[in-house]
Amino acid sequence: MLQPKQDFVGAFGSGSFGRSEMTQAQLAQGQYPLLAVRDVSVVFGGIIALNGVSFDMHQGQILGLIGPNGAGKTTLFNCLSRLYQPSSGDILLEGDSILSRPPHRIAEIGIGRTFQNVALFANLSVLDNVRVGTHARTNSDIVSDGLKLAWVRRGEAELNERVHDIVSYLELDDVAHATVSGLPFGTQKRVELARALAADPKILLLDEPAGGLNHEEVHVLGDLIRRIRDERKVTILLVEHHMGLVMSIADHVVALNFGRKLAEGTPAAVQSDPDVIKAYLGSKDQ
Repeated sequence: MLQPKQDFVGAFGSGSFGRSEMTQAQLAQGQYPLLAVRDVSVVFGGIIALNGVSFDMHQGQILGLIGPNGAGKTTLFNCLSRLYQPSSGDILLEGDSILSRPPHRIAEIGIGRTFQNVALFANLSVLDNVRVGTHARTNSDIVSDGLKLAWVRRGEAELNERVHDIVSYLELDDVAHATVSGLPFGTQKRVELARALAADPKILLLDEPAGGLNHEEVHVLGDLIRRIRDERKVTILLVEHHMGLVMSIADHVVALNFGRKLAEGTPAAVQSDPDVIKAYLGSKDQ
């Protein structure tokens, strides 16, 4: 995988967003962002994929990230999940920079994601795929596991209960023991969503969840995303080309084009922005 070039000015510090100054009540009241993207740039060789992108995301929001192909949306997602290292800038979760964390340590701080192309273990059952998502919430070791200590058994029971709860929540009970490779694409999308929820994320990154779904499935998906936010108290960052879905469920929208932030605001404001209409939604002259 091509990695970003590290030739920009050094990253921002965490500044005034230190965890000691931030309480959960203040986060919930929107006084501080849950997630802060600060002047993030990504350069691949001589190609600028992101150029000084900044925005805040508050607890309880559904934020839609839109833009044409090549705008930098997935690049930003890959920075948030630590697959890419920004060339400059910073990304703060609850006031702490995440950029020193390796990809395998991101789920444990509360960032979960799905992928544009479904990334499941094809030969495992639905239950086992969802159970993989709980790994970030385990704290046992090989010796304790081998001895089946009491606290390990209690932990396994709690995780299994969580897995079955999420499977039921996403209405996957009927296929819980089925191998995922034999399931319809829309069902596989729900399995991947269930796996992401199993890690108990604070922020859920959804990368084009409506891709490949029919009109009715998209409508059901929109209702489900709102339910996850409202009932499971998960903040959601959504990358999506389906404008009807984004504009109907997002509280806030950020539009990118050629790696830059083009517009930001309410769905209605962004949808009516002339630059967004020209770059992404199409103009009357086209």
